[in-house]
Amino acid sequence: MITTIADVLPSALAGLGVPGHSDRLGLPDVRRIGVLLVDGLGYHLLPSAARVAPLLADAHAGRLGELREIASCFPSTTPTSLVSLGTGALPGAHGIVGFRVNVPGTRRVLTHIDWRDDPDPAVWQPVPTQFEVAAAAGLETSVVSRPDFAGSGLTIAAYRGARYVGAADDDALAEAMLAELSGPARLVYGYHAAVDTTAHLYGIDSPPWQEAVAGVGRLLARLVDGLPTDAALLVTADHGGVNVPADARVDIDTDRRLRAGVRVVAGEPRVRYLHTRRGAGEDVIAAWREVLGDAADVVSRDEAVAAGWFGPVPKQHLARIGDVVVACRGDYAVLATRHEPELASKLVAYHGSMTPAETAIPLIVIS
Repeated sequence: MITTIADVLPSALAGLGVPGHSDRLGLPDVRRIGVLLVDGLGYHLLPSAARVAPLLADAHAGRLGELREIASCFPSTTPTSLVSLGTGALPGAHGIVGFRVNVPGTRRVLTHIDWRDDPDPAVWQPVPTQFEVAAAAGLETSVVSRPDFAGSGLTIAAYRGARYVGAADDDALAEAMLAELSGPARLVYGYHAAVDTTAHLYGIDSPPWQEAVAGVGRLLARLVDGLPTDAALLVTADHGGVNVPADARVDIDTDRRLRAGVRVVAGEPRVRYLHTRRGAGEDVIAAWREVLGDAADVVSRDEAVAAGWFGPVPKQHLARIGDVVVACRGDYAVLATRHEPELASKLVAYHGSMTPAETAIPLIVIS
């Protein structure tokens, strides 16, 4: 069985003695564990990252800790991965099945990174988090992330049960994680966003991306230097990414063949969810397959679920997935210029689909 991001926190809690958990990662015997998630630092990006971050170079070369390849879930996008990490569950079970999803029974498209309290996070994402499980076992936990994320729908869905500590920059993140690891918390999770943000805006391996990765290297150096002797540090990511050239971009809203029969467009450029008009599903699949050819896998919801793309999907979460699912191959992307903010079509790098460049993520274990 493939080890995924959903195995990280259950394994950590098993190592910390929480009953009913198994350690699929073979973690060291320690009293406390820190987990740092670097958004967008895919496994296949480590050679590029190693050129500008000496500590990552040491990890990649086997000179620091233990590096292994694990996988994100599908779709390989931040909201889905963060909730899979936080709950230890696959996307079908927790229901955060995409970056943007149609709210069943409406024409509304919910963008999970902008989500506050509608729908209610405890209802929209019903699976207990690993932080809640830890609390029930008497284990204190902390989450260290940006102050503006406190209380968001996504934060509640992924991290409820943990004490939330705001950290506005890399220095504050390092300081807060080390302080929490030296206090009563036995599991401390930290989130770093800049690598993903710069990849989207400027491209993977661009100078701003390299500077963001160098910042991660400095952050890790501080964490390793200050790590308590009874602690381990796990470093992972939520996905990788690909730069998408201009000639590999298709726009739903400029091609009548792609618009025909489509009622609601959701997902994101590398993985689209198409909610179709009644009776139009087969025609939409045929049209999209003809237009996109080898650029994407175009399947029905039933086919995607049967293939296990989301893990088991309970009935109440099925309608959040499009009637048609489009997973881009290679470096292609499907834009929706009239359905999404202008910036979404102007990004350089994207992720979300199931190529190794997007789904392979690192797990570095340092103790």
